[in-house]
Amino acid sequence: MAGGLLSAAEAAVVDGPLPGFHPALKDELTFPLAWGRSPIRDARAWRRAARAAVERHLLVERQDEVPFAPEFTGRFPGEGYDRELVTVSLTRYARVRGALLTPHGRGPFPAVLLLHDHGSRFDIGKEKLVRPWYDDTRLASATAWAKRCFDGRFVGDALARRGYAVLCLDALGWGERGPLAYAQQQALASNFFHLGSSLAGLMAREDERAAAFLAGLDRVDARRVAAAGFSMGAYRAWQAAALSDHVAAAASVCWMTGLKELTVPGSNTLRGQSAYCMLHPGLARHLDLPDVASIAAPKPALFFHGGLDTLFPAEGVRVAYDRLRAVWRARNAEDRLRVKTWPRLGHVFTAAMQDKVFSWLDDVL
Repeated sequence: MAGGLLSAAEAAVVDGPLPGFHPALKDELTFPLAWGRSPIRDARAWRRAARAAVERHLLVERQDEVPFAPEFTGRFPGEGYDRELVTVSLTRYARVRGALLTPHGRGPFPAVLLLHDHGSRFDIGKEKLVRPWYDDTRLASATAWAKRCFDGRFVGDALARRGYAVLCLDALGWGERGPLAYAQQQALASNFFHLGSSLAGLMAREDERAAAFLAGLDRVDARRVAAAGFSMGAYRAWQAAALSDHVAAAASVCWMTGLKELTVPGSNTLRGQSAYCMLHPGLARHLDLPDVASIAAPKPALFFHGGLDTLFPAEGVRVAYDRLRAVWRARNAEDRLRVKTWPRLGHVFTAAMQDKVFSWLDDVL
């Protein structure tokens, strides 16, 4: 190195897709709007400023004025709950169909906005979490996915049997809004950017609107709506809690880390592709990932991590948990934050984990 500059060889692309000077780029990320680093010392004022920063980087305008105009199918009885499909306008761009489960009995019920994962499996979306009574062609894929990730359970059906109204919709590219091919993801995302928009921003806006729709149903107690998900769905859940006043609590399983600890050689994130569903350009110049999640404080929030989860190194999870605790503590709400690492588990949402999440939801809602 001469004069502080890298040589031509050092400045090349190394470690796969990382540039040789990636440590210098990382050093420039100081997250100046993060709680404790921001000049804003009032926690409520910080929350407003941090949320505004996220809003600016979504690149998709709020869609609050768009009528939902829901269309419901007939109800089909399940074991302790009814099932129906509902088609709604989450944005001005498209109609989206989702699965809606309603417990038997008298409402209004607590509710869960259930957000599906990525998994590089696009033929199913909402069907990953709700058994597809309406589509036999997707049942085999859905059953296999439940066996792989959820100990054979359909999490949405289990929640409905427990007394929760459940809404689960397809994200763009999955299920009835796809299927997207794995290699098409970057092209889809880059075309959003070319159009001055964002794939991740659209997903965030749709999740906000889905929470508002669910909270507005007569059968739902609007004060008791949670967001929950696994993997990418976990990211979506804490993001929805940060951005939506309709979400009262969030349960996130297997998606929380510090950004610097995530972007290391060999990380799945560096492949691109799935990363674009969770990438808001420029936001890292202001806030780290746990800082964004902390906008949800003082709402009840749960974060579970598998100690053998290779997608999220332990150091990144530790950094993130420390940052989360600091903000909930500043809101005098540390008792509303639950974080846990399951040392012998990987990237899964097992029945034992589900039972803990369900009990936690019972307590906080």
